Amino acid sequence: MTASLPRQAAAAEEPSRPPEDRRHVIRRRALTLLIIVLLIGVPAGYLVISANQSRDSGRNKEAKYSATGLTEGWPSKVQRRLYQVPIPHPSNQVAYYETNNWKTSRLYVQFQTTHAGLNQFLADLGLSRADLKNGDIAISPRDQEITGWKFTGPGSRPGDDFGVVHEQKDPQPTLDVVVNTGNAMYPFVYVVSRAVP
Repeated sequence: MTASLPRQAAAAEEPSRPPEDRRHVIRRRALTLLIIVLLIGVPAGYLVISANQSRDSGRNKEAKYSATGLTEGWPSKVQRRLYQVPIPHPSNQVAYYETNNWKTSRLYVQFQTTHAGLNQFLADLGLSRADLKNGDIAISPRDQEITGWKFTGPGSRPGDDFGVVHEQKDPQPTLDVVVNTGNAMYPFVYVVSRAVP
């Protein structure tokens, strides 16, 4: 019993802590709340953003692959290389559409370019303007229907369209080309490249 007396006396002698200042309590609680938000809120926010991006990406892919017509923009470099469609620079009004099945894959491309660009495009195919035949619509009615291209009918003039079929041995693609010169300065080029997988 006597041994516990010094401890009790020492405890009685310890100075009591003054009550915590109200501003200090608020600051400490705010810091605790901030830490909780950072530890829980940031990862949760990241998960929400990631889920939205994934959903949007899926919608974009679905729209792209369920399309039934041309998509504005340039085909990828891989598509241009596989289908051997060298779109020249400068070109505008570029659009494309790709179809695939077990028998044949097709890339439909349209673009408007300069006369120098047209010459370069033909040269890249191993052709020249002399190979283009006046009035030869090389693109089939079936392919025209798929893309909505119209080479005859209202607005078309005789003598504006020139065409050529660039045939190559498998596995190289065959290209059906139509060049419209209705705009004297900027010819419009339509291409259907067919490849056998």
